[in-house]
Amino acid sequence: MDETDGHGAENLSGSDSREDHPDLEQLAVAVRGLMPQALSDLAELVAFRSVQDPAVEDPEQCRLAAEWVRHHLLDLGLANTALVRTPDGSDAVIGDYQGPPGAPRVLLYAHYDVQPASVTEAWASDPFTLTERDGRYYGRGAADCKGSVVSHLTALRALAATGEAELPVSLTVVVEGSEEQGTGGLEQYVAAHPERFDADVIIIQDTGNVVVGQPTLTVALRGMADVVVRVESLAGELHSGAFGGAAPDALAALVSMLATLRDAEGNTTIDGLAADGVWPGTAYDEATFRTDAGLREGAHVLGSGTVADMVWARPAVTIIGIDAPPVVGAPSAIQPTAAARLNLRVPPGADAAAAADLLMAHLQRVAPWGVHVTTELQGVGAPFAARTDTPEFETLSTALSQAFGTSAVTAGQGGSIPLTAALASAHPDASIVMLGLSDPASQMHAPNESVHPAELEHTAVGVATFLRRLGARA
Repeated sequence: MDETDGHGAENLSGSDSREDHPDLEQLAVAVRGLMPQALSDLAELVAFRSVQDPAVEDPEQCRLAAEWVRHHLLDLGLANTALVRTPDGSDAVIGDYQGPPGAPRVLLYAHYDVQPASVTEAWASDPFTLTERDGRYYGRGAADCKGSVVSHLTALRALAATGEAELPVSLTVVVEGSEEQGTGGLEQYVAAHPERFDADVIIIQDTGNVVVGQPTLTVALRGMADVVVRVESLAGELHSGAFGGAAPDALAALVSMLATLRDAEGNTTIDGLAADGVWPGTAYDEATFRTDAGLREGAHVLGSGTVADMVWARPAVTIIGIDAPPVVGAPSAIQPTAAARLNLRVPPGADAAAAADLLMAHLQRVAPWGVHVTTELQGVGAPFAARTDTPEFETLSTALSQAFGTSAVTAGQGGSIPLTAALASAHPDASIVMLGLSDPASQMHAPNESVHPAELEHTAVGVATFLRRLGARA
């Protein structure tokens, strides 16, 4: 169909009442009864400060979160569940279940690691204590992506609660521990051990819905590259009065370099990197985007393209961190060194590693005053475009439509899930679909991250229904 919801999302199938589908209604009742346990599970999982960065949080927190996930998968009958150390030093939880003879294999993915929540004063409640306010549940990872871990557990529990002697499909559950760091540990493990991830259907549950209550299947992801650039100009700090005006300021040099990465309209301007892509689907309404993004009055939407072009079809470079003296207590001194961490998003059709090379070469070329510049690639992930013409994609979209009571839609997403491209490369015949619990109000990666419990409930119903119907077709 060509109907859209104003978010650049295309309707996939008509919805009808749950009561018209006894199999789904049975699972819906089961999930409803499991929601207190689901919210209790989410509170326990959110409490782990599982940031995969020892400079920010104790690494033991990630190990404890991984053990929590392993314990609950074992409880669900996935006897072959273990922690697997990936090349970047993080632990992925991988569990297997062998279904009836001839049953298709489904891989369910989520991640237990989270973004830092270091600016705690910006949170209305403790980021690692799940807190209910006005019908939403707040906490770091509630939407991205611990809620999806709990959604997987709830869907599988619902199948057991409705009298399933065994799961209707063979199952592999993968819960990653370093997705937010972009270090590529699990992607490297997939490349070295593709057989561990063999599946007919792969459900990547790490995206979200365009609005609360609107089931959304993501069909395009931008890739990403994280680059750190360091500038050195002096042997040490110098008095700004005695030397200012002649001594090269490393921080000023860095600022001038970073300013070349966008033009006056906000387009990304990295030498050699195409930034003129056009989103082939329907539009992302600008007024809706302004609301979703929380733009201040008078602030401009960036770029010469449409919103959909800019967030789904074109590269975007973001300065996500700078090493420089803080404003409070800053000395009157010329800085000898400065550094920045850049996050480059790369659209489908582009090579993320090649784009990172272009970014690093650009930074070297525009450095002023003979300052010394070093660049370091800290992580890279490929973009991805999903197939939407498979029977499994249609079965899942229908199950979600019926679970939510409204037609599922497709959309692009500017974020990156590098594992998706790695799995597609390892298993090109698998049907890969992406969904999740986030919505524009979730504020992923920002203070006061939250999830709406109905998103968890309805998604669990839809996925459980999909698994049952997929198994019945075998």
